[in-house]
Amino acid sequence: MKTAAEIYDVLRGILENDFEIEADDISMQASLYEDLDLDSIDAVDLVVKLREITGKKIEPEAFKQVRTVSDVVDEVHKLVA
Repeated sequence: MKTAAEIYDVLRGILENDFEIEADDISMQASLYEDLDLDSIDAVDLVVKLREITGKKIEPEAFKQVRTVSDVVDEVHKLVA
C-alpha cells in the first residue's frame, strides 16, 4: 500500500465492510461526519484499523484536522511514503 489510489481502495473497503457505508456514498470529497455519518467513536475505530493495516503509529492529533476521505488518504500516505 504505497500510492494514494491503493490507500483509497483499502479505506473504501474498511468503510464498506466495517462501518457498513454504501459504496456509492464514498468518494474522495465525502465528509466523514456529514456524508458518511461517522462519529468520534467511529473515527477512533478507523484510526485503529489503519494502524493495523499500515503497522505505523497514527497520532490522534494528526487525525483531529481530518474531515474528508481525501484527508484520511493524505494522512495515511504521509505515514507510509
